[in-house]
Amino acid sequence: MKLARIFIVSLITLSCSKEQDKILPTETTLTESVYSSVTIQPDSLYQVYAIVAGILDNNLVDEGALVSKGQTLIQIINSTPKLNSQNAKFALDLAKENYNGSAAILSSIKEEITAAKLKFKNDSINYFRQKNLWDKNIGSKAEFDAKRLSYDLASNNLKLLQSKYNRTKNELLTAVKQAQNNYQTSLIATKDFTVKSKIDGKVYALYKEPGEIVTTMEPLAAIGSATNFIIEMLVDEVDIVQISKEQDVLTNLDAYTGKVFKGKVSKIYPQKDERNQTFKVEAVFDNPPKVLYPGLSGEANIIIATKNKVLTIPKAYIIDGDKVKTDEGLVTITTGLQNMELIEVLSGITKDTYIYNPE
Repeated sequence: MKLARIFIVSLITLSCSKEQDKILPTETTLTESVYSSVTIQPDSLYQVYAIVAGILDNNLVDEGALVSKGQTLIQIINSTPKLNSQNAKFALDLAKENYNGSAAILSSIKEEITAAKLKFKNDSINYFRQKNLWDKNIGSKAEFDAKRLSYDLASNNLKLLQSKYNRTKNELLTAVKQAQNNYQTSLIATKDFTVKSKIDGKVYALYKEPGEIVTTMEPLAAIGSATNFIIEMLVDEVDIVQISKEQDVLTNLDAYTGKVFKGKVSKIYPQKDERNQTFKVEAVFDNPPKVLYPGLSGEANIIIATKNKVLTIPKAYIIDGDKVKTDEGLVTITTGLQNMELIEVLSGITKDTYIYNPE
C-alpha cells in the first residue's frame, strides 16, 4: 500500500512537471538590439605632440585646467634652433650683399663688360675701316682677315660677359630667396618650442615633467572637450551591418548603477580593428549625467528594430533553429525579431498552440 502511494505521488509530480514545461506564445512589444561594451570619452579628445625635440622647461597648465584655443601649454628649450636662426640670418645678409652689388661679384663682371665694350668699339672701327679699304682693293688680305677676326672675337666676348652677368644676377637673386626662406623657416622652428592648445577644452593628462627629454614621437598631454562626452562602443563585425546613424542607444554605466541613459548613434568608423574583429561606433547622450570622466565603462544596447503586439516564445524552446515541440509533434516555424530571451514567431503556430520545453 505504501508503494502504491509513492507511485501515485510520482505520477502527480511528473504530470505537474510536464505541465510546467508547457506554455502558450505571448503577444508583447519586442525590441531587437545589438550589445556593446562602452567607454566614455571627451569629445574632440586628442594627444598633444611637440614638433621639435628638446627638454621640457615648464608645464604652464595643470591637469584638469580649462584652456582656450591658442593658449600656451608647454615650454620646451633647445639652443640649436636659435643658433640655426642666427646662421640663416648671416647667410641672408651675405646673399643680399652679393646681389645688391656691394660685393665684388657683379661689379667685377660689370668692369669686364665695360672693357669688352671699349675693345669691341675699337675693333669694330678698325674692321670697318679695313673693310672699306679692302672693298677698294687697298691693303692685304691677311690684314683684312686679322681685323675681322679681332672684331668677331670682341663681339663674342661681349655677348659672353653680358650673358654671364645676367646668369650670375639670377643665381644671386635665387640665393637671396633661398636664404630668406631658410631664415623664415628657422624663425618658425624657434616658435615651435611653445606648444599650444588647438581647441577650447580641458587638460585631461600631462605625460612629461620639467627636465625630461621631449621627442616628436611621444605625446606630451591629452586635451578634449570639457563639457561634451561621447559614448564609444565596440561592435562585433557580425552586427555592424545592422548599425546606422540616429539609432537609439540605451547605456548602463558602472558608475551609475541602475540608471539607463538614452542616446543616439552619431558616427560609425569604417575601419575594422583586426585585433579584436570589432568596429568603433560613437553615440551622443540625449541627456548626459551631470558628472562624467574619461574612461568610465559600462554596456549599451543599440536598438535596431521595435515591434508592438508580436507573437513571441522563449528562445530556449526552439529546436534546430526553426522548430518547436507541440501536441502534434515538431512543427516548423518562421521567426523574425529577437532579443536575448524572446523571438518573434511569424508563422507555424498561433497564440493558442501549446509548446514544450525540449529539455
